[in-house]
Amino acid sequence: MELIVVFISASIIHNFVLTYFLGLCPFVGVSNKTENALNMGMATTFVMTLTAAATWPVYHYILLRFNIPFLEYVSFIIIIAALVQLVEMYVRKSSPTLYRALGIYLPLITTNCAVLGLALFMVLRDYTYIKSIIFGFGTGVGFTIALLMMSGIREELEFADIPKHFQGIAITMIVAGMMALAFMGFAGLLH
Repeated sequence: MELIVVFISASIIHNFVLTYFLGLCPFVGVSNKTENALNMGMATTFVMTLTAAATWPVYHYILLRFNIPFLEYVSFIIIIAALVQLVEMYVRKSSPTLYRALGIYLPLITTNCAVLGLALFMVLRDYTYIKSIIFGFGTGVGFTIALLMMSGIREELEFADIPKHFQGIAITMIVAGMMALAFMGFAGLLH
């Protein structure tokens, strides 16, 4: 039951994009088409899950054991960069079309603050290894949910009569703010 609570909390109640506003760059940049949003969400979910699985042992068995927890940022960034490179090489080989569609946003997963935030939150909350992996997967699913919701709304907004000054990024940020307000309604579910 506790693992289910961690997953639901990470994916919906404390959604990284809509609660902590982490990962807004790919959220805004890739959410213009549903297919791109889904693919970016799956790639980010994969990286977040692997990040949780890789950073937990590094933190607990190396950084804490040798009393060097101050190197967690550097260590986590190196691990994330390596994982993103692996994902990028795989996507480039397996689906060149997807690789071109994701463009610059795929390598930007390395600097996506949601991925680094996942590793740091995991340490702060002192999750076990299994909880960390569930948390990583849940944050990735939450990121994907936010991307898909925004992409669906943005595809509909293409046909809407929006005043000129609100077109583009302005209406996207207004919608993101409204989505964030809606997700705040979930905050009382676990308290």
